[in-house]
Amino acid sequence: MIDISESVMQFLLAFIVVGPLIGAVAALLPAPPGLKGTSPDQAVLRHGVTVTGAILIATIVLALGFDLDHPSKMQATTDISWIPALGVRIHLGIDGISLPLLVLTALLTFLCALYSYFKMPKGPSPKAFVALVLVLESGTLATFAVLDLLLFFLAFEMVLIPMYFLIARWGGAQKQAAAWKFILYTLLGSVIMLLGLLLIGLKSGTFDMVALATDNGRGLTSSVQVIAVLAIGIGLAVKTPMWPLHSWLPDAHTAAPTVGSVLLAGVLLKMGTYGFVRILLPIAPDGMHTFAPYLAAFASVGIVYGSLACLALARPGSKGDLKRLIAYSSVGHMGFVLLGIASMTPTGVNGALFANIAHGLITGLLFFLVGAVKDRCGTADLDTLSGATGAALYGRAPRLGGLLAFAAVASLGLPGLAGFWGEMLALFGSFDPADGLSRPAFLTFMSIAAFGTLLTAAYMLIVVRRVCMGEKREEPQQLADVQPYEFAAWTPLVALTVLAGLWPAVLLGLTDPAVQKLLAGGKS
Repeated sequence: MIDISESVMQFLLAFIVVGPLIGAVAALLPAPPGLKGTSPDQAVLRHGVTVTGAILIATIVLALGFDLDHPSKMQATTDISWIPALGVRIHLGIDGISLPLLVLTALLTFLCALYSYFKMPKGPSPKAFVALVLVLESGTLATFAVLDLLLFFLAFEMVLIPMYFLIARWGGAQKQAAAWKFILYTLLGSVIMLLGLLLIGLKSGTFDMVALATDNGRGLTSSVQVIAVLAIGIGLAVKTPMWPLHSWLPDAHTAAPTVGSVLLAGVLLKMGTYGFVRILLPIAPDGMHTFAPYLAAFASVGIVYGSLACLALARPGSKGDLKRLIAYSSVGHMGFVLLGIASMTPTGVNGALFANIAHGLITGLLFFLVGAVKDRCGTADLDTLSGATGAALYGRAPRLGGLLAFAAVASLGLPGLAGFWGEMLALFGSFDPADGLSRPAFLTFMSIAAFGTLLTAAYMLIVVRRVCMGEKREEPQQLADVQPYEFAAWTPLVALTVLAGLWPAVLLGLTDPAVQKLLAGGKS
């Protein structure tokens, strides 16, 4: 770690949030003479790599300057008045909960920009594509960095329009319908969430998330907390996505371009679960206590439902789309995150935050790999991939097949890889939930979720068997194996999946003190 002054840390965080927006505006301008390269399209794609690379470097420097001795303390804070009449302030800051999500967002966006430079999705001008990706990055980073409820809402909403256009303009089959479903579901949830945020702000007299977390709900009556948790929880649950509010997700993932699916699964879904931890747990604990059993019930059903949907898609003859299958797997994996949060214990919440990061790394890698398989084979249909014209990746593209198998076993929670710890800690949290929550009920939810892990292993192994295995056929045109640019984009995700699995203390050491403080009402 390096010693960086507070003023430099403040500047870095502000740059990380605002920099992509400036880059998005610059992407729409003509390229300066001498920087066009072979074409204006190449210049703007290179611009996207440069801007996201600069944001990633700034995020890494911010992480290196983070005081690891006090991860529960808000650092790099900026707090200036913005709209005095409403008491809205530009309040930024990071702690051990938000820092890993900030780094994950910056990393995945850079890898997507790098991948797109070599493999631009089919669609309109790259100018608009790069600008939309940068606006999406800015909104996501702002969501994890702001400490004002209304600013959180604005950042939360900021990502919807760019993701809508990424799906609608650069997506595949049924892209218009999927984009509309995405925007309508999430906007409806957001309107309800805004009412809950306004209720908290008006009843407590402040929108400051730090002050509200320190107050720990003492300034809000139990009935206000219950209403606020219901309203805000619906908006967050749609984004997470929680069963049964998940139905927009498979369509969006199936239609989205590869980088759109990576960002949607790796980053956007985390905004919902982050809101549960950052807003509802510390600000409305009584309301969360009321709804925790229902949240856990929906989560555990979602885990089994997502797994059964994946098994149905993986079954021979079902014409299952591989991208759709990975999308349904996200419903199950995010169920573990919600189950950990619902336990309202440090163990469960730490597990939820760990599972968040693990899911971003592993599912981001899976969507990259499935996109590569679809590009090479012309389809993501499982029956076609495993039929007479099947992929047999181990024989035809061994490195690609090996990476797909690695990502699949990481996703099913193999010990030693990142997917294991979050799910295990979420189950431990359910085994011994917070005081006042029904232990028999949570033991039931834990048992259902544990059964879901077996189903996850079943469908992932079926996918590996059907796509990667099979006889190597002597064909005039073999599949291209992993290309250098793909290797560059995927290696960091593989390395971090292994690192987080073998050394979970790196992440848990950041989150645990912050979670302990959060659940204790702002007291370290």
